[in-house]
Amino acid sequence: MSSDVKRGRVLIVAGSDSGGGAGIQADIKAVTALGGYAATAITALTAQDTVTVHAIFDVPASFIAQQMRVVLQDIGADAVKTGMLHRADIIEAVADALQRYAPDVPLVVDPVMVAKGGARLLQPQAEAALREILIPRATLITPNLPEAEALCGLPIPDAAAMPAAAQALLKLGPRAVLLKGGHLPGEQLVDLLCDAQGSESFTSSRLHTSSTHGTGCTLASAIATGLAFGLPLHDAVARARAYVRKAIETAPGFGHGHGPLNHAHTVRRN
Repeated sequence: MSSDVKRGRVLIVAGSDSGGGAGIQADIKAVTALGGYAATAITALTAQDTVTVHAIFDVPASFIAQQMRVVLQDIGADAVKTGMLHRADIIEAVADALQRYAPDVPLVVDPVMVAKGGARLLQPQAEAALREILIPRATLITPNLPEAEALCGLPIPDAAAMPAAAQALLKLGPRAVLLKGGHLPGEQLVDLLCDAQGSESFTSSRLHTSSTHGTGCTLASAIATGLAFGLPLHDAVARARAYVRKAIETAPGFGHGHGPLNHAHTVRRN
């Protein structure tokens, strides 16, 4: 196989969720379910369930960079996805490793700031590092509305405010922005994909369910998998949204809080 053939290798740089619904665990499941190969650099360990994050055990930034280096130098990657990065020194180490070992590899940045249960997953002082160091390197960023408001400084009270916010986010330097509108009320859910050529809305009906733990992680990893196989960005986003919707619709209903998705719905069962 020639070196220029896309093989679906995705390096995931994110935190571990002991409950298996979000973070590295959700990322691996999503990449695998869509036919890709998932490698990881774990940025933090969490004691986490469907209700909340009970504790975070930090991983040294130098060890995170080492995980990235050995994977990229040996296995390689056709796309990289980042999730929970937690601290400014981690963001700096990740950005440096990408520049050294994967400067031309598509990068999907999910700017994880707060867990579904409300626990903060990005230290306040790290927000500037995320905005100034990593986001300008990104092929795509996938913020939800609270994350977008924190990054661009604009309020997003309704869907009408989303285009201006997306443009403000583009000015931070990423090639594209997928602004997720799930936090807005209403029966229609709108995500806005914007790049230098224009914008496009993806609309779907709202699913009334509590099984939404890890949706952001899963969506970003599903998009990264599409990019790793060489799909155009629009197609990667469309396929990922369809995958996540089905994963929510067929969720197993585990836990007492925001339950996990059914990442394995693509697998035929006898």
